[in-house]
Amino acid sequence: MNLRDDNASQLQFSIAAVERDTGIGKDTLRVWERRYGFPNPGRDHFDERSYPLAQVEKLRIIKRLLDAGHRPGQVVALPVEELQRITESLMAAPLHLARHKEGEGHRLDEAMGLLRRHDIDGLRGHLHQAVASMGVNRFVTELLAPLNAMVGDAWMRAELQVFEEHLYTECATGVLRQAIHQLNGHAQQRQPRVLLTTFPQEEHAVGLLMAESILVLQGCHCLPMGVKTPLSDIAKAVDIHQPDIVALSFSVSQNPNHVLDGLAELRRLLPAQVEIWAGGRAPVLQRRPPPGVTVIADLLHIEAQVQRWRAQHA
Repeated sequence: MNLRDDNASQLQFSIAAVERDTGIGKDTLRVWERRYGFPNPGRDHFDERSYPLAQVEKLRIIKRLLDAGHRPGQVVALPVEELQRITESLMAAPLHLARHKEGEGHRLDEAMGLLRRHDIDGLRGHLHQAVASMGVNRFVTELLAPLNAMVGDAWMRAELQVFEEHLYTECATGVLRQAIHQLNGHAQQRQPRVLLTTFPQEEHAVGLLMAESILVLQGCHCLPMGVKTPLSDIAKAVDIHQPDIVALSFSVSQNPNHVLDGLAELRRLLPAQVEIWAGGRAPVLQRRPPPGVTVIADLLHIEAQVQRWRAQHA
């Protein structure tokens, strides 16, 4: 281990910092400490809990598994190696799909290699080349969707640092925005009108842009609002712009209660004729589909939903 790695291993985090970093509440951390013996913090010179980096990284993995539907009693006490094995099994499906598409396994491996080598210019060029050769639809569904999952899972397993995940996000969003701009330049906009955004707790824009690109390909008129929009502002935007659909993206890290409660509240705020579409990797959308909300389980299903809407509003 080099000096930098050794210094990192000595880092200590307060309970407030752990809560911000992992999304696990302070009270929950204290309960797990008593009930499961993990985390096992030390004490600083103020006699406050102090968590080493290794425990914080393990808590990130635990949070990932809780979001995927596991219960604390099933995972909190497990060794980190077992947690990583379970996490890897969660991403097997999207990677299996991608690697069975001719050439996409190679493209995935090359993209991850460029990111790990911090060659962001190379990654950007690689993604632009993939858009040109695959077309936007295949690029989004066959390459970027599994790549997005790989990056997120690598970050949760502490194989990627926060800055590396952020660099990837900026690179992917830039490529997608350029592709959408080119599509809009050639598309004849028509119905449905789709307003796209995320809830205030959701900072990830890549999923939202992937959905927008597919919608534009289908000839929809998209009204992107970016991320982290308060529900009251979504309702105001709907009142002014009169969209037919509000499309929302939820990443795997979202709190399930925030997702369900937010969707229920938004349904109450919007007119009945305005549909709400919810997509992304948040497992709760599949386990407990909210009433009055259309759950888009996969980007490939967007086309069918657009066709369904047009048939109903012909």
